[in-house]
Amino acid sequence: MTATADKAATEAVETVTLTIDGTEVTVPKGTLIIRAAEQVGIEIPRFCDHPALKPAGACRQCLVDVASPAGPEGKLRAFPKPQASCTMTVTEGMVVNTQHTSEEADRAQKGVMELLLVNHPLDCPVCDKGGECPLQNQAMSHGRPESRFVDVKRVFEKPLPLSSEILLDRERCVLCQRCTRFSKEIAGDAFIDLQNRGAQQQIGTFDEDVLDFDGYRPVGAAAVDEAGKAFSSYYSGNTVQICPVGALTSAAYRFRSRPFDLVSSPSIAEHDSSCAAIRIDHRRGQVLRRLADNDPVVNEDWITDKDRFAFAWQNLSDRLTRPLVRKDGALVETSWPEALAAAAAGIKAATAADEDGAALGAAVLTGGRVTLEDAYAYQKLARVVLGTNDVDSRARSASDEEQAFLGTQVAGTGLGVTFGELEKAPVVVLVGFEAEDEGGVVFLRLRKSLGRQQVVSVAPYLSRGSEKLGATLVPAVPGREATALAELPEDVREALAQPGAVIVLGERAAEAAGTFVAANELAASTGARLAWIPRRAGERGAVEAGALPGLLPGGRSAASKGARESVAQAWGVPSLPSAKGRSTDAIIEAAAEGGIGALIVGGVSASDLTGDVATAFERTPFVVSLEVRRSEIAESADVVLPVAPPSEKSGTFVNWEGRLRSFATAIRTDAMSDHRVLDLLAREWGVALGTGTVEAVNAEIAALGAAADAERPAAPKARAAGKARTKKGTAVLATWHQLVDEGALQEGEPYLAGTGRVAVARMSQATADAIGAAASVAVSTESGTIELPVVVTDMVDGVVWVPAKSPGSWVARELRATAGAVVTVKGAA
Repeated sequence: MTATADKAATEAVETVTLTIDGTEVTVPKGTLIIRAAEQVGIEIPRFCDHPALKPAGACRQCLVDVASPAGPEGKLRAFPKPQASCTMTVTEGMVVNTQHTSEEADRAQKGVMELLLVNHPLDCPVCDKGGECPLQNQAMSHGRPESRFVDVKRVFEKPLPLSSEILLDRERCVLCQRCTRFSKEIAGDAFIDLQNRGAQQQIGTFDEDVLDFDGYRPVGAAAVDEAGKAFSSYYSGNTVQICPVGALTSAAYRFRSRPFDLVSSPSIAEHDSSCAAIRIDHRRGQVLRRLADNDPVVNEDWITDKDRFAFAWQNLSDRLTRPLVRKDGALVETSWPEALAAAAAGIKAATAADEDGAALGAAVLTGGRVTLEDAYAYQKLARVVLGTNDVDSRARSASDEEQAFLGTQVAGTGLGVTFGELEKAPVVVLVGFEAEDEGGVVFLRLRKSLGRQQVVSVAPYLSRGSEKLGATLVPAVPGREATALAELPEDVREALAQPGAVIVLGERAAEAAGTFVAANELAASTGARLAWIPRRAGERGAVEAGALPGLLPGGRSAASKGARESVAQAWGVPSLPSAKGRSTDAIIEAAAEGGIGALIVGGVSASDLTGDVATAFERTPFVVSLEVRRSEIAESADVVLPVAPPSEKSGTFVNWEGRLRSFATAIRTDAMSDHRVLDLLAREWGVALGTGTVEAVNAEIAALGAAADAERPAAPKARAAGKARTKKGTAVLATWHQLVDEGALQEGEPYLAGTGRVAVARMSQATADAIGAAASVAVSTESGTIELPVVVTDMVDGVVWVPAKSPGSWVARELRATAGAVVTVKGAA
């Protein structure tokens, strides 16, 4: 920016100058008094004020004396009584005196504090907020030294379960309304609000009649009294964190520890590709709670309930602490040297040539939960040690079209569309992506622009999350998203021509042939930008690391001789394999047919794979599993190598923006990261893999850099899928993961599970009538059946939607199908 432009930008911000406690300060026009005071280091006590919420002036604790110029002569005129500094904006020449310089302001604040404490219980020693409570702190610094209250305090039955996860102690509440304001303004879940008047005023959950909602109640939610239905929100845990007293607590942490007993470590959430900043609080080697950490460029002050509460999985009773080797049909604990030697020997034997010279190859499957460094080590082991391109991190539906798109427009491109740009975009088109269920923080950033941004959802129906975004539906039968993009309404196409418009592609776009091609064409014709937002935290990092069958690190094509030679030279090896690699589905299919000699699997849940997984592992001669816990795959393995969960290692996630999200070890243990274990395993072949440390891996990745244009794969090519052929008694399957479901990383947390949405089958009235589905429906394929209650929904005819992995609805395992498949549907008794 030139000096002239910089000066113009500065002058464009209108400022005002005022005096606070004798200190002159200049701030932008419209700044609240309480914020202006913060800029000069003056602390004004407050409870209701929060920088991310709209001003409320509910608690009155921030009262200050204010005088402003008035009249034609501009003489200072004092307000007749103290004013709430959290709701009043500054004006030119204003004079503010806080409790530090005004006896009246000090007396007003002490009076408010006394009123707040009239009915507040004296239970600090057992309150979860004790030790980190603003009310405690401000009662000491701004309250009276002794209480004048001698009557009986008001009491309520406690705790009131707002949901299975969130508990309310009403007598502690100071009616600051932070929780209700967050729920309405930020999350869009107005399930709680102030109720009653006077001394009986309290926070409670709404009745469904007030909400005009459809009677939805989370699975396992505790019964709630006459105050209303359950607090149903994916973001409810944020209200616990911002509550300035101990009124709202979480069932998972309640009475578990005191704040001063905890060790706090900054970290990154491992659950979705937003990779939100969190704080891990642990004690004696065990994580007790996780909180949102402030990160203005990613998650701001908020995280999802999954990011907050789903951490128990890593320390359940089936946690692996020592390697296991199968002996006489059973897995037995052994030493690391023996396990590594057994793994290498077993893989060598299983992939050795027979008498006829034929040999079965090895393959590597690593899910989207691993870090950038781990994914890099998996693919390097596959190519350097095992000599194969059969490595895939996509434990989900995938396609060559998607891989070409990732190689040309995602890998090695650095920071693309950012959260800030997505928030400010005039129009956002969502394709194969449900922001609230699959993006978490993405949903909050989009909702922040409600009323200023047009959101368009290309989907079979408008989900609750899309409705809260005020989205417009472009109806699309699953599998036909490419056609929907090609036939996009003209007003949407024109809106996409505005500067800053964004087309978001989710990982489910890979299930619909031609979608990436159609999105590219749409972006080229309108000027809109493209963003790819996968569901899992490690997906983008795996793409950057080259943990895909057709991609090398940095977006290089594994089919390009020049790309292979440049990587081989950097790695110091003669050559890299040139045979086309297979996807996860193809590897599982080949293994089930006895065509794979050895499998190395890390971070994959068998229930996420659609193929005949049991047969695949049974017919594979040798299986090595790297896992945190004894999973289904680990139980089928010949050697099991324990690895560290995120809290016990350092590493890097790459979020969907392309932003590096590094984190340090929170809890130091003897557990090793996947990349370290793979480095040790490679030594058994006499190969120095060079992935022993995070620093070594990052140095290699940096040295390789991004691919040159000539090294990248060709642009994606695919024809749009034709119309699915359905007949009477069949429908097209639609499905996606709910944010809170039965994923492996949510195990061991029953309170969170209780907030999950009830599994239902959704279909239009016409579809329900055609199959005679009144109360429930059976959705079937040749592999199995899912039976669920029916909810008639305004959606595309001939389509049935079921959740991907919720209680009673595990689509990949039961149906072995993906969205767009034709399934049998019939009314169930």
